[in-house]
Amino acid sequence: MKNNLKATLLSAFALPGLGQLYKGERIKGVILIALVNVFLLCALFFVMQGAGKLLVSVQLAGYSLPQAMDELQRQSPAVRWVLGGFFLLWIYSVADALLLKDKNSL
Repeated sequence: MKNNLKATLLSAFALPGLGQLYKGERIKGVILIALVNVFLLCALFFVMQGAGKLLVSVQLAGYSLPQAMDELQRQSPAVRWVLGGFFLLWIYSVADALLLKDKNSL
């Protein structure tokens, strides 16, 4: 049970997928780490794309910051989906690390 706790903490607080690597599930761990990076890079892309629009709208249209933030949220709903996918993947990784049987103890 001690290994399950270490694996869960690694996946929960360090990086989703590290718990699986710690427990010996190399393929699953690498896939989870790759997916986490894809989700975070997509979210960063959408945020940076929206930040450019935000700066332009504030300077050209004379929006106040709250108005510009509302406009940004309306223009980029994909960020919510991407971050939602990331959090679902994170929850799966933590639960899997907690419930995964240790290959070394078999």
